[in-house]
Amino acid sequence: MPNMSERFMVVPVAHAEESAFGDEPDGDSVFDAGAGEERRGSVPILRYSREPNKYGDGNPRESSPFINNADDEKGTLYDGKNMALFEEEMDSNPMVSSLLNKLANYTNLTQGVREHEEADEDEGAKKKTVKSPQMGTFIGVYLPCLQNILGVILFLRMTWIVGTAGILESFIIVSMCCSCTMLTAISMSAIATNGVVPAGGSYYMISRSLGPEFGGAVGLCFYLGTTFAGAMYILGTIEIFLTYIVPSAAIFKAEEKEQEADALLNNMRVYGTCCLTLMALVVFVGVKYVNKLALVFLACVVLSILAIYAGVIKTIFEPPVFPVCLLGNRTLQNHGFDKCMKTEIIDNVTVTTKLWSLFCKGPELNASCNEYFSLNNVTEIQGIPGLTSGVISENMWGSYGPAGMLVEKAVPSVPASDASQDKLMPYVVNDITAFFTLLVGIYFPSVTGIMAGSNRSGDLRDAQRSIPIGTILAIATTTIIYLSCVVMFGACIEGVLLRDKFGDSVKGNLVIGTLSWPSPWVIVIGSFFSCCGAGLQSLTGAPRLLQAIARDGIVPFLEVFGHGKANGEPTWALLLTAVICESGILIASLDAVAPILSMFFLMCYLFVNLACALQTLLRTPNWRPRFRYYHWTLSFLGMSLCLALMFISSWYYALVAMLIAGCIYKYIEYRGAEKEWGDGIRGLSLNAARYALIRLEEAPPHTKNWRPQLLVLLNLDSELSVKHPRLLSFTTQLKAGKGLTIVGSVLEGTFLGRESDAKRAEQSIKSAMTAEKTKGFCHVVVSSNLRDGFSHLIQSAGLGGMKHNSVLMAWPANWRQSSDPQSWKNFIETVRETTAAHQALLVAKNVDSFPHQERLAEGTIDVWWIVHDGGLLMLLPFLLQQHKVWRKCKMRIFTVAQLDDNSIQMKKDLQMFLYHLRLNAEVEVVEMHDSDISAFTYEKTLVMEQRSQMLKQMQLSRTEREREIQSITDESRSSIRRKNQSGAHGSAVNNQNACLDDDKQDEAQLIHDRNTASHAALNDKPDVSPERVHMTWTKDKFCTERNRNREPSANMAVRDLFSMKPEWESLNQSNVRCMHTAIKLNEVVANKSQGAHLVLLNMPGPPKNRGGDENYMEFLEVLMEGLNRVLLVRGGGREVITIYS
Repeated sequence: MPNMSERFMVVPVAHAEESAFGDEPDGDSVFDAGAGEERRGSVPILRYSREPNKYGDGNPRESSPFINNADDEKGTLYDGKNMALFEEEMDSNPMVSSLLNKLANYTNLTQGVREHEEADEDEGAKKKTVKSPQMGTFIGVYLPCLQNILGVILFLRMTWIVGTAGILESFIIVSMCCSCTMLTAISMSAIATNGVVPAGGSYYMISRSLGPEFGGAVGLCFYLGTTFAGAMYILGTIEIFLTYIVPSAAIFKAEEKEQEADALLNNMRVYGTCCLTLMALVVFVGVKYVNKLALVFLACVVLSILAIYAGVIKTIFEPPVFPVCLLGNRTLQNHGFDKCMKTEIIDNVTVTTKLWSLFCKGPELNASCNEYFSLNNVTEIQGIPGLTSGVISENMWGSYGPAGMLVEKAVPSVPASDASQDKLMPYVVNDITAFFTLLVGIYFPSVTGIMAGSNRSGDLRDAQRSIPIGTILAIATTTIIYLSCVVMFGACIEGVLLRDKFGDSVKGNLVIGTLSWPSPWVIVIGSFFSCCGAGLQSLTGAPRLLQAIARDGIVPFLEVFGHGKANGEPTWALLLTAVICESGILIASLDAVAPILSMFFLMCYLFVNLACALQTLLRTPNWRPRFRYYHWTLSFLGMSLCLALMFISSWYYALVAMLIAGCIYKYIEYRGAEKEWGDGIRGLSLNAARYALIRLEEAPPHTKNWRPQLLVLLNLDSELSVKHPRLLSFTTQLKAGKGLTIVGSVLEGTFLGRESDAKRAEQSIKSAMTAEKTKGFCHVVVSSNLRDGFSHLIQSAGLGGMKHNSVLMAWPANWRQSSDPQSWKNFIETVRETTAAHQALLVAKNVDSFPHQERLAEGTIDVWWIVHDGGLLMLLPFLLQQHKVWRKCKMRIFTVAQLDDNSIQMKKDLQMFLYHLRLNAEVEVVEMHDSDISAFTYEKTLVMEQRSQMLKQMQLSRTEREREIQSITDESRSSIRRKNQSGAHGSAVNNQNACLDDDKQDEAQLIHDRNTASHAALNDKPDVSPERVHMTWTKDKFCTERNRNREPSANMAVRDLFSMKPEWESLNQSNVRCMHTAIKLNEVVANKSQGAHLVLLNMPGPPKNRGGDENYMEFLEVLMEGLNRVLLVRGGGREVITIYS
């Protein structure tokens, strides 16, 4: 073991300031040298401070990945010398001891009030100390799930489902629904054990796994499902009350048999509304009363289940006596008579019974009776023959039928000729049309409630252990109960009694109650209180769920429901819940409400499974659930089963539920608050993007798929605002939201020094992009100089196959007045680098005058096609015309014909070319004849060169000035010599490119009909040298000029050029010829396109010799002179438009 001196360096207090790491706090260090006398001479003793909770206050915050300390504690965290190396980062990166101390003291807030990471500041209420949660698996998860799953459907509809569908199909229904919830529980267990799940339960799990859009949509669906579940439980409560407990309490009485159904529904509406009002008041007064009654309600459920099993066992030895009266094979309602016989003998006199009076017009034996009554005898059978009676074989198969169909036993009978009066007779009939899929929808709510444990996660001692065990055990228990009930009901109860939904054939008894022991009232009272408790819990849970969604801020119009009473009770959310619940009660039919809430619960379960499957497949680094018994195939199976059950239950309800969820999703996407929860959908997007990028990089895009992927180079002012926002408007109009747009800018300096400026600049650009409706990415680079920064952007912006192929920038309008020549030099270097990178370049002149959002009136977009650069000139107007701003503009294409060109044939060929390209444009061929260089051209060139030399001289010493003058002269001479060697004949088209772009190697040719005779002059010279220039001089003049330039000019090299009288003969002849081209082209363009909304021109390339950069700027300025909106276009060296499909 190493000794202490190897671990710690003890620094005396006197020399603390001389420590290698600067001043360090003294006094309360964790490892502190001995104090007092020990510091003076004796060996210091290392002492460990054991003060409790030394590292912070334990308040969790969301602003950091760690749980930060309070501000007033800064400076006390790193007392001592041992962590001096890290002390400057302690504010953002706390010590591990501090972090662990805070995590150990972490507690959840009370159930459903607020998520764990948010401080309760809205209401200003003082926080109460939250007791440490102590609930275990059995009390906290198992029993609540059991209570929520077992409920109204088991008591009121299970026997009817078994009788209608038969044992086999009922077994299938129960198995499907229970399998769905079991698979969902496995997925939910994985999510619930992947970190702390605070109050909020299923909504929290889905939203944090699938993102705010899905979370909000599914959360609201789950809220609606819980609310309609409350309505269903209240309807169940009222049905038990009015049908089985106090039938005489009905307000609406049916005078005729046909009106019985309507009267029952109206009674349900009235009593249901009263019950809802009462329950809402109880919830409003205080949830504590509901919680106190929860144990009573749970006891009712358990006792009812035990009573059923006890009754089944008792039927083996002594079946209960519940006779069912049959007329022929038809079941009779046992309300208006007490004896199942037509006549009876009293004192040796045959008299008619009350049953006779129901079917005959009088009590007399000779009274006219119903035909079927006369033809068939009355028999009495036992409603519950018992487990060993063999009735299970009769109940094995289903007996579906339409509404109004008589409930009949499979025994012989004599049919009547006239069945029209049957509906008026006291027969037991189907109240609704029954079919398999309807039964699935009605039954499914009886397996919901599996989220009860996860909703209580804030009250559990160990949620990550309790939720999976408790939930899965509860589902397994209820599955066994349901499956055994299907078999027991089918084996113990007569089929006609099973299909008797309201127990009319057994004097209005609850059918499941007739089976129970010791009395039917055990089930009636137990189910009544069970439904009451479930309804109260729904009205308690649903408002809290809505409050959690509202306080998340993802659905703006729900924010009002996030407020409540001072203690956090959701008053407004309770009011909305009561209103929605009332709409379910007005439906009034339990069988109609059940499929509605089935949809919402199934959608919730579907997305729980989807969340688990996505997280598993994406292998998210944060996906580390403690529950190991899950697999993505199980989640996908559960998801598929949920989807299938939705459409099996009710395809139109399923579509409506999906439509509601879709509308909420889109609303949150467009209007909701920005939330980043590290959700799985974002991970899926990243994986999809990565896959697409890898596929894109496999091969360059085909010409048919080429579109301008723009890198927009912006300049920022001193306030970091965008100088030319119209450049972004033009980008939007050109792109229309398609393809890639990267908006880049450069700040001068170092990244460490200007990091905050870079972030502000990025926010400024993003704001401008939002204002101009530009969709794309923002990229701000900090570089030592602008030139390198723009170079880095051109080289490195984009990723993989999603890289830009075109650069858009603004023309430096005031370059002549700028005191710093670096501005226009940066521009030229950018032009050179886009050419070297084989990227297209678009330069907008007068960009601030470009249209914003206003639509342009009818006008033209003029394209001046001087040289062929891949067809970009023709593609850009077409793309602009797709936007509403430019839609009314027509395209005109101008091309230049030389003296030896056939203008008429050129026009025909160009029109045919555009026809094959499917472009609508007017075509015009402009003839430019050779002409001598005018005096104006010489004057313009002279002024340009004088200005250039003056600027250079202002920046040079005298020695450097002479050297520069000599070099300019030598370059001029060598340039003329090279041009003479290469020949002097060429066209005006070649003139422009040859003078201004020594690098350009493109062939001057059209891509269509290369063998056309009219283009022979161009096509016969496929290897046009970049040095060939057009000269209007005679051969003699040219030779004289060449010889003059070859003469020694040493005297000129040392003389001051600015004291000379300007002479044209001293000018650089290459500059003269380039100026001539610029002036002539400008005259033609200005003449034809003065009124055009936009003029597109071929952009000549910069000279290879950097000494002529300023002259290049002058040539471009002359070329665009007098034109308002100009877009200079330089191709990227590839074809971008094709005639082929």
